[in-house]
Order: sequence, then C-alpha cells, then structure tokens
Amino acid sequence: MTIQQLEYIVAVDNFRHFAKAAEVCLVTQPTLSMMIQKLEEELDVKLFNRTKHPVEPTRTGEQVIAQARISLKHLQQIKEIVENEKNIVKGKFKLGIIPTIATYLVPELLHRHLAAHNDIELILKERTTENMIKEIMNGTLDGGVLAGPVNHSEFAEYPVYYEKFYAYVSPHDSLHKKRKIDLNKVDIDNIWLLENEHCFRGQIERLCLLKRESSSKLPSIRYESGSIETLINVVDYNPGITIIPEMHAMALNEERQENLREFDGITAVREVCVIVSKEYVRKTMLNIILDIICNSVPKSMQNPELKQYVVPL
Repeated sequence: MTIQQLEYIVAVDNFRHFAKAAEVCLVTQPTLSMMIQKLEEELDVKLFNRTKHPVEPTRTGEQVIAQARISLKHLQQIKEIVENEKNIVKGKFKLGIIPTIATYLVPELLHRHLAAHNDIELILKERTTENMIKEIMNGTLDGGVLAGPVNHSEFAEYPVYYEKFYAYVSPHDSLHKKRKIDLNKVDIDNIWLLENEHCFRGQIERLCLLKRESSSKLPSIRYESGSIETLINVVDYNPGITIIPEMHAMALNEERQENLREFDGITAVREVCVIVSKEYVRKTMLNIILDIICNSVPKSMQNPELKQYVVPL
C-alpha cells in the first residue's frame, strides 16, 4: 500500500470517474486503474463498483476511502508542522464561504489578497454550511467562513464580524409607511425566505419565531429562493418583506435604500466566523487569512459587544 494508491482512490471517490481522477493526479487512466487494482488485490476486496455510472465505492470501499482521507491528512500535517516551525508561509489555503456571505465578501477579499503579494494560493469555494463542515472534516477544505457560533467539538472557531439584520419592505406593502418594523405584527405569509438549505433562513425563522404550521391560511404563492438578490427583486414588485444582512444592505443603490427598515424594539445580528479543524497546524498562514478577511469588512462591524445580539442558528 502506497501513498499514491491512497491518493488515487480518494480522487476517484471525489470525481466518481476514473479518467477525471487520472487527469487531476497527473497520470494516465491505465496507470491509475492498475494501481487501484493492485491495492484491491493486496486488500483482497473490491473498492469500487465499476459497473455503475458514475462509478461508486463499495460498502467496504467507503470505509477504506474514509480512512485514506484521514491518513493523507495526517501525512500532509507532518510537512505543514515542519514548514510552520521554519516560518515558511506558502502553499494553498482552500476556503469555503456560504453563499449569503460570498456575494459581497469575495470581491474585496480577492482584491486585498492579491494586493498582499504573499505566497499563499487562496482557493475560494461557495458551499452550504452542511457541505462545508463535511469538507473541512475530510480535508477537502482547510477552513470556512460561515454564520456562527458553530460550537462544534472538531473545530476551532474565530469570530470575525457581526452584521445587523434589516427588513427590506416592498413599496407596494402597507408596512412601507412604517419607519420601524414590529415583527410580532408581520403576517408570516408576507415574508419571503431563502431555501431551507441556507442557515440564514434558519436564523430568520428564529428571529421572527416563524412556524408555518401555525399559519391560519395557506399562502396563494410560496417562492423560496437561493439568492438574497432574487428575493429583493421579488419584493420590489410584490407586497411583502424579506430580511437581509447589513453588508448586503450597504450595497443597495439609493432607490432601494429607501425600502430598508430597522426592527422595532430589538437589535438582531449574525456572527460571521472562520472555522478550521482543531488539528490544523499552519497557524501563521491562518492568521494571514484572518487578517485579510477582517480588513475586507468595515471596522464598525467588528465590535465584539454586538455578540450579545446574535440570533442563534
């Protein structure tokens, strides 16, 4: 059993395709297939069901591949420990970002990273919170930017900033006349939400104490979007409200700013944090990434006193 063989089975599992895996591993497909076959012979077990399209790992193969990921991660950490001790800061940092943050953070983050002229190759990937956590745990990602607090025993968590929630109210809705919005008096059927896979939606439901089951009537239209910008467009043309984070609110043009409202009697914010595995050893590189992220958002949003107003996930 060799390191290369472990890398090959992980690549095939990632892409579910031998040719694509071989391309990423910089070998020919016959070479990759032969090395995996030799590993299967050594272990006396089939790791992949090659009759499936796309290819799938067998039940035993899933367990072997999961352990291969852990082994490769630990082997990589040996090199990273040495580099960290020598204060060598170079290499890749694969960073996941949830979509409701990526929209406005990524452009400034890329600009500042390029201006820093360091030897870090920053690879950004949009991910849902659930997938991000899985990928950090299996080593596909080094870290992630998401809404917190996560409070996960496997992760180290670094709060970066806090952004307020605002109501975005349709000009065609009677609530538009109000200067502040009392969420206790808002009909749940008039609130446009993101899809269930977004943690942002969960925070809004807790903020509003929304329970669709308790609604006295079914809405004539239900539209759940994966994009805050789409929800804003919907509200521009239809009665109702949506709820958006502060940095998205800051990016609105002057006309749309007129549709923003604060909440009556409450301050509500979300905490944005960076998480990495507790086993992550390249602390110097991590600190550089954290500094770039902090410098990409307004200082006014980095006040730790706002933590008391965080809406739970």
